[in-house]
Order: sequence, then C-alpha cells, then structure tokens
Amino acid sequence: MESTFSSPAEAALQREAGAPGQLTPPEDLHRVYELERVAEFVRDLGCQRVALQFPDQLLGDAGAVAARLEGTTGSKMFILGDTAYGSCCVDVLGAEQAGAQALVHFGPACLSPPARPLPVAFVFGQRSVHLELCAKAFEAQNPDPKAPVVLLSEPACAHALEALATLLRPRYLDLLVSSPALPLPVGSCSPEPEPLERFGRRFPLAPGRCLEEYGAFYVGGSAASADLDLDPDLSRLLLGWAPGQPFFTCCPDTGQTQDEGVRAGRLRARRHYLVERAKDARVVGLLAGTLGVARHREALAHLRKLAQAAGKRSYVLALGRPTPPKLANFPEVDVFVLLACPLGALAPQPSGGFFRPVLAPCELEAACNPAWPPAGLAPHLTHYADLLPGSPFHVPLPPPDSELWDTPDVSLITGELRPPPVWKPSDDPGCLALTLRPQLELAESSPAALYLSSRSWQGLQPRLGQTPVTGAVSGRRGIAIAYEDEGSS
Repeated sequence: MESTFSSPAEAALQREAGAPGQLTPPEDLHRVYELERVAEFVRDLGCQRVALQFPDQLLGDAGAVAARLEGTTGSKMFILGDTAYGSCCVDVLGAEQAGAQALVHFGPACLSPPARPLPVAFVFGQRSVHLELCAKAFEAQNPDPKAPVVLLSEPACAHALEALATLLRPRYLDLLVSSPALPLPVGSCSPEPEPLERFGRRFPLAPGRCLEEYGAFYVGGSAASADLDLDPDLSRLLLGWAPGQPFFTCCPDTGQTQDEGVRAGRLRARRHYLVERAKDARVVGLLAGTLGVARHREALAHLRKLAQAAGKRSYVLALGRPTPPKLANFPEVDVFVLLACPLGALAPQPSGGFFRPVLAPCELEAACNPAWPPAGLAPHLTHYADLLPGSPFHVPLPPPDSELWDTPDVSLITGELRPPPVWKPSDDPGCLALTLRPQLELAESSPAALYLSSRSWQGLQPRLGQTPVTGAVSGRRGIAIAYEDEGSS
C-alpha cells in the first residue's frame, strides 16, 4: 500500500542519483560553475549558511563545488538534491530546513518566482558554442538581411548569444538578442524602457514592435533529438511562438540546423486534442505539482472555479511527482491537470505513459472558459500565473446569464453534442438551501461512488442487517512478525 501513494522505499535505494564520481575536470570547475560570481554573491550578502541546489545529473560535482566555495568564502555550504517536484524550481522549503540564508541554483531553471522571499543566484553552466559554425548556419537559414529574427538559446548557451550577435550584426539590421529573465538584484532599478518578459526570457523590443513579428533562431540541443525527448524549454518556445513565423534550431557543437515548423505543428495538434478531452471530461483531477512557486494556491483556487463553472467535478491530489502507478489509483478521473512550473508542466512523460491525459492549466482554461479565444487565435500560456487576474492574458469568466454558456458545442472526439453546463455561483444562497424529504434518499453521489456502481465486481458484500450483532472483543497484540498469542517458535 505504500507504493500506491508514494514511491517505494526500495526505489530510493536502487536509484542512481547522478553519475558516480566527479563529472567535470577540476581545472574547469571555476569556469563551468562560475565559482567567482557565486563567491561574490555570498560575500555581498554576508551569509554564513548557503544552500547549493543541484539536479541529479550534476550531483557528481556537488562535493567539489561545495568544498571550493567553503574554502573561498568561509561560509557553510549545504547540498540540496532530490527535490520533491522538479529540479528546475528553487527548493525554498529545503533551504529553510537547512537554515540557509541564501540559495545557489545550478543547472536548468524555470526562473519562476519562489513562494517565499529568499536571495537566489542562478548558475546555468557554460556549454561551449562554435560561433563560426552557428553564424554560417544562421546566414544559410536567413538569407534576407532585413528579416526580423530573435536569437534564443538553451540556458547553458546564453553566455554566447552576444558574441554570436556581434558576428551577425554587420549584415543583419533587425536582430534581437534575448537574455534569461534573472531576478534583479535587491535595490536595483528596472531598466527603461522595461523589456518584454516571456518564456523565462527578456526581449529588448523597440517601441512599437511586438514579438509576433520576429522569427526565431535557437542555439541548443543536440544533432540527434527525438520528439519524445524534446526539452521542455524548447517545447515552451515552440508552443508559444507565433505560428506564422519561422523557427530554427542549431546545434552549438556542429552547427547543424533544423526547421521546427513540423514539430511545432505536432505539439499544437496534441494540445488541441487535450483541450477536446478536457471538454468531454466530467471529473478533473488537479495535481499539485509545486509548493515553492509563487501564487500556486491562487492558481489552484482558479482551476477549481473553472471546473465548477463548466459543470465538472474536481479533486485536488498531492502525490509528489506524478507517475502512472500513482494516477492509476483514480480510475474515475477523466483528465488530470498538472499545476506546476512552465517546465514541469511540459516535462516528458514516462515511457509507460499515463492511462488518462495529463494537461497543462492553459488547456483546462481553454476547455472550461467559453470567453477564451478559439484555437489558433489564443496564445498558449505555459505559466499558470498568466491565467490569473492581473495578467494581460487573463480572461474572466462570463456571467451565468451570458449567451456564451449556451453556445452549441460538438465533441470532435465522440461526435456528440455537449450539453450546456449548469453553473451556479458559489455565493448563490439557493445552493445551500435544505429541503425536508419524507424518507432518506441519496441526493447526490460522488464520481467515485458512481464509478464503483457501474463496475461488475464491487468488492466484498457488506450484507448490511444480515449478520448478528456481537459485542466487541479484544484483538491480537504485538507486531506482525510475532503476536503475543502465537508464542515463540
């Protein structure tokens, strides 16, 4: 029963937490992990206890990095690994348990604001980039020197974008360089004009320009990348980028490029299918995929309101990292919605696959909010904060008497006409009124009970009223391996 709602104890002993031994040569640690910048960050804050968060694939270098930082700064370093949900999010809870005054995050990061204030420094690493090969690949894919193009990259290649832009700017007139949306230092002022912040990046757009006018050239990935192993950061860009603009990826090692238009179309088609599944669903499972990202409680309440407005039942499930065995314990749920950071919501699914679709919050919004723009016109928002009030993308629910709720809708999966939802506001006094009944009746059943009643085998028969009533007796004492009445063997 332990493995039903949590990972079994044997899995923790058998799992390999990163490659054994040190991964990076000792002479490259300062460059790869930017130890000088991290030491300066610790000295400026005057912290005595600092948490170092590593993903599983970098834990082999954690000991050497912590030892060098302790020798340089004189502060106590604590290594955080095996985060509860995703290694891309800042583990504020783990840092607080260690009594840390600051946190340094190594590896890929979603850059989501933490739920609790804590000084954080991000170190993405510095992957080598062959600038000449990437520049030739850019020129081959963008023959028009006046075409607007944005330079993008994976986090580990962000350090080389300015150098690549320097090689291209003598010829290309409308070239935009993105940068990671790192949190601004405490006390610093935001630049003017304030750059556009989307997809975890900042875009210094000129006044009057919009991001939908630009094509994209992404530096990162590998020459042999399969659809199943697509990086969630690249998936976020492909889903959110303007469909009519070109999008190319370039391997930083070989300069090999690939047109991502077909792959982006497949991702969008998959998301449209998930929206249709959410519209047909009657029971929605809301998976709490993060506890350390800001506004996650507000987003959870928003999703529950959406499901209620569309006439769907919703359950909130806190299961840690979702796996197929965990979600298989809830067969009455039609679809699951993973409330996580932008990268966690798009992370590749396990090879076994889930028996029910796992959606992002944006897809539930498109399925339950009739005021949401139709497919092809609405942006795909990967962060749940963009759906909440205060965001420029927020679309409020129409009032109950709006004609949008009565618009005919046909399922593209079953071909049947969907009935309009019966929606009542949560503050409606009529939903709290009680009516006396002449006899005890089941007024409303839960989806789990309805699902159980439809099954051919429903477990042991309770035989209510058919067994004699007996007094309570003392049970067995002891532990399972040796009860007191069994004696010694």
